[in-house]
Amino acid sequence: MSSRILAFAGSARRDSLNRKLLAVTVKAVEAAGGAVTLLDLNDYELPLYHGDLEEEKGMPENAQRILELMRTHVGLLIASPEYNSQLTPLLKNTIDWLSRADDDPFEGKVAAVVSASPGSLGGARSLQHARHLLLHLGCYVVPAQCILPKAHEAFNTDGSLISARSQKSVEALARQLVEMTTKLS
Repeated sequence: MSSRILAFAGSARRDSLNRKLLAVTVKAVEAAGGAVTLLDLNDYELPLYHGDLEEEKGMPENAQRILELMRTHVGLLIASPEYNSQLTPLLKNTIDWLSRADDDPFEGKVAAVVSASPGSLGGARSLQHARHLLLHLGCYVVPAQCILPKAHEAFNTDGSLISARSQKSVEALARQLVEMTTKLS
């Protein structure tokens, strides 16, 4: 039985560099034996998290839909873009809503984070924030890290990575994610 992994990017942009890196990583996870469900957060629009809104209306329907998917997956693969050295509002808001579920949906999940940026740090700061947040929520975060600096120059026209070194980093992360989710399945 293959490892079930839910994947999404914290960017809503069609041509997002992080969505491109996520697509490459999804292929690597599938090649390593994982079964990936790719989620587009554009299809799950959520209001800005607000405690009064939650108390008044409860969990939004789209958050409930994502939670149902999370419950059927052992792993998470997240592409974490970087805005002002931080997580994107889309990613943080999504995680904030999901963390409000009564059943601790992150507890015990295996997570991997990738990040791409046109800058020279490749989204490393956002990646570290995302990893820390996922650890805090109870995920097992794979040790492998995958950042992609100068990401606007990193892809071939077919969406594949130009650099063999970057591809190797993606494949190492994918293997670790599949291995850890398989052990916990």
